[in-house]
Parts: sequence; C-alpha cells; structure tokens
Amino acid sequence: MEKHTGLKRIVYASWYSLKGIKAAFESEAAVRQEFLAIIVLSPIALLSDTTVVEKLLLFITLFLVLIVELLNTAVETVVDRVSFDMHELSGKAKDIGSAAVFVSIFLAIATWTSILLL
Repeated sequence: MEKHTGLKRIVYASWYSLKGIKAAFESEAAVRQEFLAIIVLSPIALLSDTTVVEKLLLFITLFLVLIVELLNTAVETVVDRVSFDMHELSGKAKDIGSAAVFVSIFLAIATWTSILLL
C-alpha cells in the first residue's frame, strides 16, 4: 500500500474522514439526530445574548456529542465485525461507548442550561 505524504496525505485523510461521516450518517439514527440538533441549535447559539466564550462553549458541547457518537459507532462496528455472538466483553464495550455518549449529552444539556437559562 502506497504511503502518502505532505499535502496528498492531508487530502486522502480528509477524504477518508468524509467517507466515515457519510457512513455513520447513513447507518446510525443517533448520528442523524445529532446533526439535526446541531442544525437547529446553532442559530440559537449564534443569536443568543452571550459572550464569545459562551457561544464557543455551546458549539463545543454540540460537536462533542457528535464526536463521542462517532467514536461509539466505530467501537460498535468493530465489535460487530469481530463477532455477532453474544459475549460479555462485547456487551461491556458497547455499554461503555453508550455511557460516553450519555455523559456528553448530559454535559451539553448542563452547559446550555447554565448559559441560556441561569
């Protein structure tokens, strides 16, 4: 396999990243829901009467949820690739990934609530 360097490596890495986002979007309802949340909540963040740092925190938490969901999807995909058989460690890996998504959503809700409502 050819190793790309310099600008060519960046172009190929970007292409693979976009393929990954597309694959996750097409196969995971949660990813689609998080993209929808970003689309709906971004104007609220931009138009809110908040400081630049607060706006940044609102955006960071939105994208953090998406990032964690993408990583969780990757973990689930690898676990399913290895085996569809029920195994305690497979379930544990999926549960931990789900917990990471849950924590990121909680963080986003807490951040949005504290900045916009308190």
